[in-house]
Amino acid sequence: MTCKGSRAKRVWALDSDLAAAFDRIDHDRLLAALGSFPARGMIRGWLKAGVFEAGKGFAPTEEGTPQGGAISPLLLNVALHGLEEAAGVRYLASGETRPDSPVVVRYADDLVALCHSQQQAQQVQGRLAAWLAPRGLTFNQDKTKVVHLDDGLDFLGFGVRRYRGKLLIKPSKTAIRRIKRRLAEEMRRLRGSNVQAVLVTIVPIIRGWAAFYRGVVSKQVFTSLDDYMWRLTYKWATYTHANKPKSWVTARYYGRFHPTRTDRWIFGNRNSGAYLPKFAWTKIVRHYMVRGTASPDDPTLAQYWANRRRRNKPPLDNATLRLLQAQHGRCPLCGDYLLHADHEPGSPREWEQWLTGTRKAITRHSLDIAVRGPDDIRLTHTSCHRQTIGVSKESALLHI
Repeated sequence: MTCKGSRAKRVWALDSDLAAAFDRIDHDRLLAALGSFPARGMIRGWLKAGVFEAGKGFAPTEEGTPQGGAISPLLLNVALHGLEEAAGVRYLASGETRPDSPVVVRYADDLVALCHSQQQAQQVQGRLAAWLAPRGLTFNQDKTKVVHLDDGLDFLGFGVRRYRGKLLIKPSKTAIRRIKRRLAEEMRRLRGSNVQAVLVTIVPIIRGWAAFYRGVVSKQVFTSLDDYMWRLTYKWATYTHANKPKSWVTARYYGRFHPTRTDRWIFGNRNSGAYLPKFAWTKIVRHYMVRGTASPDDPTLAQYWANRRRRNKPPLDNATLRLLQAQHGRCPLCGDYLLHADHEPGSPREWEQWLTGTRKAITRHSLDIAVRGPDDIRLTHTSCHRQTIGVSKESALLHI
């Protein structure tokens, strides 16, 4: 993702982090923000329920909410509602940010305020500090700073920096080190396992990480990670067959496994034909911002989300994408969407789980053979297919 320097007006950033935000949320302020919300009593019970830790026993919760709890991110969002207005963000009638206004980007307790000047960034910091204090929250001073985009900053695993006047967003160096460390640890743990175990473990990691970073300037990083992954697989293969010559090892584990690529250095399984995808095979696609006021729960915006779903192609194989397009993204058995663009994963780990879950939740099969023919393949929810099979078997038994 790039932005030309001539257009970049907000070149100063308040890069901040809230200190122990989940632990310090003021309960009374949060409950007051909920007003007459019907489940207010239930939420109060969650806040006051306390925490039980093995070896430590029960501890009451007079403030904050346990980080990692299913409801905690939602409660933090409630507690921080109004933060943009407090920072001085103002909008035009069209919904766009006013040209002289700062812009705030927040995810949980991490936030960045993009400003026109260093002075404006410092003013935003002061206003937010005063707004956060009554809510029991403060900035983490060690992680809060005002920086110029020429020096860059890291935010949510991305490196944001201007290079010769052009703004580039890339995977951060910390994120690259983290994925390399994880791949190395997994390959070390897989010593003694067969090639299929390697593929089952590593393929979701590669697909998930590449899917998360496919919306930014990642091609060079992807290529370097492919080189790194090749060294790891080669090291694993030579360790597994320490007494075999290297030519035998490469002939056994490397080849042109991909049906349409001429690359003969793809790591794979000779018996099954399964192979390890490369990071660089993931196409870089521009990320389309969600309209600021768009909520997936708003029934009047159903068409907006449907259009976004068609525009943002998920990182699936071409055959699946063609079937999705032909079916307008819907399951022919239940009529609901097969994929939901309004709930995209928010981290490489979530992308791993999403891609793995998608392959389990969606299946190709022939529908009603008597009506459509044996070669008419459709994508359906696995659960819908199972229910259909169950109904068909039950009907067959009734006719016996």
